[in-house]
Amino acid sequence: MPKPVSAKGRYMPGLDGLRAVAVLGVIAFHLGLPMAQGGLLGVGVFFVLSGYLISDILIDQWERLGSLDLRGFWLRRARRLLPALVVLLSAVAAYVTLVDPARLGELRGEVLAAALYVSNWWYIFHHVSYFASFGPPSPLTHLWSLAVEEQFYLVWPGLLWLGLRFLPRWALFVATLALAIASAVTLGVLFHSGAGPDRVYYGTDTRAFALLLGAALAQVWPSRRVGQVSQRLRLPLDLLGFGGLVAVLVLFAATGERDPFLYPLGLALLSLATAAVVAAATCPGSRVARVLGTEPLRWLGVRSYGIYLWHYPVIALTTPVGQTGFSPLQAGLQVAVSILLAALSWRYIEEPIRQGAFERIWRLWRRRALRRRSLSLHGLVTVATTSLLLVVACGGLVGLGPAAAASTMPKSLSILPPPPLPHISPASNVYVYVRRAVAPRGRLAPPRAESSPQMPAGANVTAIGDSVMIDAAPYLERLLPGITIDAVVGRQLWQTPPVIAQLRARRQLGSRVILELGTNGPYTRAALLSLLRSLAGAKEILLVNTRVPRPWQGQVNRLLASVARSYPHTVLVDWYGASQGHAGFFYPDGVHLNPQGAQFYANLLAGTLAARQPRQAGAVGQ
Repeated sequence: MPKPVSAKGRYMPGLDGLRAVAVLGVIAFHLGLPMAQGGLLGVGVFFVLSGYLISDILIDQWERLGSLDLRGFWLRRARRLLPALVVLLSAVAAYVTLVDPARLGELRGEVLAAALYVSNWWYIFHHVSYFASFGPPSPLTHLWSLAVEEQFYLVWPGLLWLGLRFLPRWALFVATLALAIASAVTLGVLFHSGAGPDRVYYGTDTRAFALLLGAALAQVWPSRRVGQVSQRLRLPLDLLGFGGLVAVLVLFAATGERDPFLYPLGLALLSLATAAVVAAATCPGSRVARVLGTEPLRWLGVRSYGIYLWHYPVIALTTPVGQTGFSPLQAGLQVAVSILLAALSWRYIEEPIRQGAFERIWRLWRRRALRRRSLSLHGLVTVATTSLLLVVACGGLVGLGPAAAASTMPKSLSILPPPPLPHISPASNVYVYVRRAVAPRGRLAPPRAESSPQMPAGANVTAIGDSVMIDAAPYLERLLPGITIDAVVGRQLWQTPPVIAQLRARRQLGSRVILELGTNGPYTRAALLSLLRSLAGAKEILLVNTRVPRPWQGQVNRLLASVARSYPHTVLVDWYGASQGHAGFFYPDGVHLNPQGAQFYANLLAGTLAARQPRQAGAVGQ
């Protein structure tokens, strides 16, 4: 929140410091810092701040003028936010056009959605996950939050005008809180009914409660009257503010994006904690305001919009695909470049336009005086650079850029022979895959005759999984005729119990069950055991471990191995070991299977079932 252009506004440096804390949390999350797994909650901090400041400005205008200049409000918002966004979109599109034109197809829709501030719904309807994107991530996914804010800016001023005109202030406050509660309840209901974190995380309806809570705070704690707070209230305010700040930082460090606690309880607590910090930071002379208003935090906070815009494209476009570890040197360079670009954006784009550069140029043009006044060197460089980015970006987006290289992926492959059977250790009840040799040119060496068992029919086999299972499904159906496969992109373990109940009700749950879960996020031992208990009656359960270049890979695989050693009639299928050294099985994301990998995967599962068939005895849970 930079200093207001108008003298009527009041500058509150503590709020800029809070913006800095929020954007640093988001950056830490996107860099993959282990101690900031909840750093994505910084977006929630921005939401509360935005709801407070926008409502505070509008209510102040109503009290001074008796009306709201909505047209002027929307123009000021566009002038503040659009120029930097246009430059960012042009820079990203130009970079992809020149460096990675194969990605232009998927980028076109995202650029248009971002320009129209509907990115969040674009990602919802196109099933783009914020948490489990594999392969090169989109450099524009973070713009979903700007879309939520802009949609709020479009709708809320009109609702506020109606409330100010027709409702008593207490009724307006109650109505605002009621809308916030309804939004939070919607989030919780959708999440726990199986909508998943992406729908509730992106949705305007499910995230509006943070903005509305900030708006409610502005109605009872307007910045223009905070200066009248007596000295006696400053100590309680400081305690409240510092407590809220500690709560925000603890949530940044102790929660994760897929933690059910967040939906909605954790996000609601974050919003309340942020509101407490805002209340204290707006009070002149408070210790919270002094701490958050220190020069480094204030400097970052003033540029936080640009930092937020630039940091994720920099990280997404410069992090190698499949990288799982944290690189301090790489992260440091990415942060430095992001802040540098944001500083340049503030100095040469955002601040000049905020101070009326467009209006001055228009007035000079109308008076035909622009030709007699040459632009400064800085102005010329800014105009030339922006124009060049726009030309290259538009050329790429309309298909005039360099052609993408043709894919060399084979369109189809015949079913491969099954891999050698794994051997089983009776003591551990865990299959250990014996890796086979790979013939030249990446083709699988044919197995020896004695290693090719008769594949069993799949009439009594049920496979439950996610997108990896979808990749292998056509080959499993050919190897195991009659198999029932229930797989959904992005599925996680917590979403599976209702699936099992439905399969049982439809009499499609076989006595031999394959579970392939863990690609999209970790889970607890208790959750896994609960799922296995829901399969009581199954004679055998195959737990397939995962290969996913994400931090939870090892956690999931260790848990599956541990449970397979102790839970009756449960077998581990070591896909991680089977795929070791076989990069040719995967698409560039290192997770999803190309036809060759999908066939091998299906053969591994079918071969494991064949090896286990003579050993079946009893039932799970008996």
